[in-house]
Amino acid sequence: QIQLVESGGRSVQAGDSLTLSCRLSGGTLSSYAMGWFRQAPGKEREFVGALSWSGTMKKFADSVKGRFTISRDNDKNTVYLQMNSLKSEDTAVYSCALGRHPYELGVANFDYWGQGTQVNVSS
Repeated sequence: QIQLVESGGRSVQAGDSLTLSCRLSGGTLSSYAMGWFRQAPGKEREFVGALSWSGTMKKFADSVKGRFTISRDNDKNTVYLQMNSLKSEDTAVYSCALGRHPYELGVANFDYWGQGTQVNVSS
């Protein structure tokens, strides 16, 4: 059974950096595009960024472009979200997601999410 488990979320100060991890079990990470999404209290889930199976194609939301980056280690079945210059508006539950088509980075490609990890950014 495929399972995604995120980790690394915690409380930080504005301007800090934080790296989240997402480990896939029960499947092979290289078969999928991987995405990160977030959901703040009272808001809809929003796309943060995505990475193709090989890591050569990336896409980010405008709100995080230049501050966040995504990487993957297919041998470790793990994808990472590096977040720099964090702002209070980045506070949310961050979830990783599987994209069935390994080169497709559109939101519609992602249909399986982990439970998420909480990030709190205080100003």
